[in-house]
Amino acid sequence: MNLLIDLDGVLRFGNKTADFLDEFFQFIQNENVKAVILSNSTLSNADSIYGFFRENNKPIKIPVMTAADAAFQFSKENYSSVRTYCNDTIKKMFAEIENELNPDAIVIGDIGDAWNFGIMNQIFLHVKNGADLIAMQTNRFWNDPDKGLLLDVGPFVKAIEYATETEAKLIGKPSPLYFEAALNLIGSEKNDEFYMIGDDLETDIRGAQLSGGKGILIYTGKTNYPLSATNKIKPDYEVFNLREAVQLLQTLI
Repeated sequence: MNLLIDLDGVLRFGNKTADFLDEFFQFIQNENVKAVILSNSTLSNADSIYGFFRENNKPIKIPVMTAADAAFQFSKENYSSVRTYCNDTIKKMFAEIENELNPDAIVIGDIGDAWNFGIMNQIFLHVKNGADLIAMQTNRFWNDPDKGLLLDVGPFVKAIEYATETEAKLIGKPSPLYFEAALNLIGSEKNDEFYMIGDDLETDIRGAQLSGGKGILIYTGKTNYPLSATNKIKPDYEVFNLREAVQLLQTLI
């Protein structure tokens, strides 16, 4: 079984881990499930996620890939210089190719409350002058355990796309390339059957389905139960927590 697992809203909630996490990881180990944590986070890289689980006394051996990791790899392979808009931890990853004056591409992650007109206009001018636009992800919003629903990177990327009449290169979910890269990380191929557990209908569920997989929607994050009858995205399976996810996966092996 190939299993792709979202991070925030599924395994992690702010600084806390999910209920039944030990049981979930034990199932993966016992059944030799080929699993990868596939996160649209632009605030964390794989190293910091491993650190998070260690700090919570739940060290993991599962491979991890974030949108920030994938964006860095893509940028190194395709550009000699970029200008990044992301937090300091992620920005350090790009240090060797960072160029604030004349970048070949603009890489947009999340900068939280720092978004303002000056930054948006700066990005606009770079792209208008010929720099490529790279979006680590385009989520519309996310659910912070302390602050509630917050705008994510997507609305800011869309504003730049509209102003410059340019389409961003999407790195994270729901990009099929991201799902393919995750499968390659665990020794599988893009045509192999896989399941994606996530809390986001569009990026996790629909993204997986468009890439040939099946989506397991978990109601622990941003999506509320029940789904509206008018919702066009239909998950293949629905669970309310990781214990139920284990029970479902046991029937699918």
